Formats: sequence, structure tokens, C-alpha cells
Amino acid sequence: EFKAVMLASLRSLVPKDWDSNHEVAWGWLWENVERMLKNLMGKPAVQEKALERLIMSLTDDAVNYLRREVYKRFFALAPAGQDYFKQSTTRLYWIADKIVEMTIEM
Repeated sequence: EFKAVMLASLRSLVPKDWDSNHEVAWGWLWENVERMLKNLMGKPAVQEKALERLIMSLTDDAVNYLRREVYKRFFALAPAGQDYFKQSTTRLYWIADKIVEMTIEM
């Protein structure tokens, strides 16, 4: 169901550019995401405690390193992201902390 809704939404966002190649690519992407999610069913609960122990054991220096690396890698992979993240370092660190927090909660 979600796949059909997602494809319909994408078609409406770029109606002039959307063609069968886009349809095939997004279908392929969704099928792979779906397969990966099915393979992970039940595993996150087991891994959650280990991840939480790791995060809680990090020193302040390690946490700061992690925060810097999140943005360093993100901007290397998606340079246009720099246009959207023009906040102070404190704010960026807060966002990185929230990402880690949400990762543990998921």
C-alpha cells in the first residue's frame, strides 16, 4: 500500500519529468528497502541494548568527535545540505544528539 501511495506522490511532484525509468528506479529502491527491513525484523530489539551501552560509554571527547563526523560525512555525501544547515555549532550538535537519541529509541 505504501509503495503505491509513494509512487503516486512522486509522480505528482514531478509530472513533467516523471517517466517509466523513474518508475522502475523507485520500484527497485522500494523493493530493496522492503527486503532489508524484513531481514531486520526482530533484530533491533537485540541490538538496542548494545547500542545504548556503546553510546552511554562514550567520553565527552568521543561524543564531540561523533558530532563532528556526522556533519563531515553528511556534507561530503550531500554538499547541498550545507545550504540548509546554517545554524551555530551548538545547534548542530543538539541536532546530532537528537539523531543519536532517536536511533536508540527506534
